[in-house]
Amino acid sequence: MTTPVKVAVIYYSATGFSAEIAKEVAQAAEKAGAEVRLRKAAELAPEAAIASNEAWAAHAAASAGVTVATADDVAWADAVIFGTPTRFGNVSSQLKQFIDALGGLWARGLLADKVYSGFVTTATAHGGQESTLLALYNSIHHFGGLIVSPGYTDPVKFIDGNPYGTSHVDAQGNNPISDQTRNAARHQAERVVQVAAALRTGLAA
Repeated sequence: MTTPVKVAVIYYSATGFSAEIAKEVAQAAEKAGAEVRLRKAAELAPEAAIASNEAWAAHAAASAGVTVATADDVAWADAVIFGTPTRFGNVSSQLKQFIDALGGLWARGLLADKVYSGFVTTATAHGGQESTLLALYNSIHHFGGLIVSPGYTDPVKFIDGNPYGTSHVDAQGNNPISDQTRNAARHQAERVVQVAAALRTGLAA
């Protein structure tokens, strides 16, 4: 490609698992030739709630230097990969607030014709992974965006088992990010870059 595809990886993470996947996705997208912005959604929870959970407080301190996402990051991007922990089978309020605040871009048609994809973490197996990604993708339909899910387009997906997006079960913080999850994240990022490049070339023709 003559100029790199622009990929924004925008995530929310309370205790660090979604953040770790986001970094894997960002690194894989860069290796695939993309220009990448790695951004976190702003925290909405009160300090008391964060302080009451040791892992949450530790991650909040460790990630203090990560740039907070803005609407400009989405406007800039050819592709956006969202990441979130599930909250009762749905998108976290922090990421949903960020998405809900994109109305100005939506009204100007600036969210359309981009590639979008998502990844998710849960505390338990079958804890809302698929429903969370499907809920996330509802917003993309309203954007007029193009959802690029990983599907079963690579052998790693038959191990990971989630065609909607990379997913990880953290087992209440006891299960570190595995090679299985990292491989799925890399494949998803590479697929997003590939399709976004093809889309951009086609639209320019």
